[in-house]
Amino acid sequence: MPFADQLIGPDVAEQLALQMQAVVSDRCLEHLPAVRETLVPLSLRERSDALRDALLADFPDDYARLAAAIRRASEHSESFTGWMIWPVTSALASKAVQENTAESLDDALTLLALLTPKLTAEFAIRQLLNHDLERALSFAHRWTQSPDEHVRRLASEGTRPYLPWAVWVPQLSLAPAKTIPILNALYRDESEYVRRSVANHLNDLSRESASLVVQTAQRWLENPTDTTLWVVKHGLRTLLKRGNPEALAVLGFVPATLDINGPSVTNEQIAWSSSIDFVAKIKNTGTEPARLAIDYIVNHQKANGLATPKVFKLTTRTLAPGEQLDIARTHSFRPITTRRYYPGSHSIALQINGVPTEAAVFELLPDSEL
Repeated sequence: MPFADQLIGPDVAEQLALQMQAVVSDRCLEHLPAVRETLVPLSLRERSDALRDALLADFPDDYARLAAAIRRASEHSESFTGWMIWPVTSALASKAVQENTAESLDDALTLLALLTPKLTAEFAIRQLLNHDLERALSFAHRWTQSPDEHVRRLASEGTRPYLPWAVWVPQLSLAPAKTIPILNALYRDESEYVRRSVANHLNDLSRESASLVVQTAQRWLENPTDTTLWVVKHGLRTLLKRGNPEALAVLGFVPATLDINGPSVTNEQIAWSSSIDFVAKIKNTGTEPARLAIDYIVNHQKANGLATPKVFKLTTRTLAPGEQLDIARTHSFRPITTRRYYPGSHSIALQINGVPTEAAVFELLPDSEL
């Protein structure tokens, strides 16, 4: 991802100030032009907030004046777009919440939908969801019928329980079923952009109610399109990694009669920053074909001596009666930015249709430079 200064830098702040000044003749904006000099040490979110605050300071009067200026800028300039829209939508939502009238809240929600194709209003709508959940959700329901894919996506993405970078909306987590009607309206959407948001939203909901997510996925598969299976798989991905039996059953992975040999590791000790090889054999000893979702779990030792499991996808296979699958895999312990390793006892197990096997233990030796 680009650095913050490439997304919201002094040049973006300058352009926003010019865009807004061009549509207001009754005032000289002071705070927006000045804030550009303060952005350099700030994070991306802090830069957006600084521009939002400057915009609010330059429009200290009622909501209508700020909204009118934003509308004019949006209608009269093709350059009023991109990352400057984040602080604009945030200012708009903040002002509407502050004024707290039905007219300002409804207008803000309408304007967010108009602005979202220029970047996204998914962060700004969180303020309105927190302020008046039912009002904001009623607009989101209407957006599912919009001809614009960006607006339809806003309905799903903006109401996700755990939207990255966004403020938390506790009511969405406490009542996960509230957004299911939005997902029901969009899971078959013609736009992959929208469908991906639906799948991510469904996956978010699995943190609150696995049963709700499984029931929703089952219902979608009863009336699918060519894209529905992908949406369901992506939406169930966290439950599948956890070995949730109901989620696995939705995709046809049910308990099977198997003879499992392994996994076994080729080395009981491995050097720091190297790899571990493991092998296993899986045989279908039943009388029916066995559809298998096969993952493997690495139990990493942490600094406190406890083990933390991490699930990795391995393969999906259907084994005929008597058929055997031979598995050979290498797992790397080379340091990466998203995972820190500690020397000591580790282990690897298979997870087949959600059921873990016995684990094979090995030792990760200390780094000679530690």
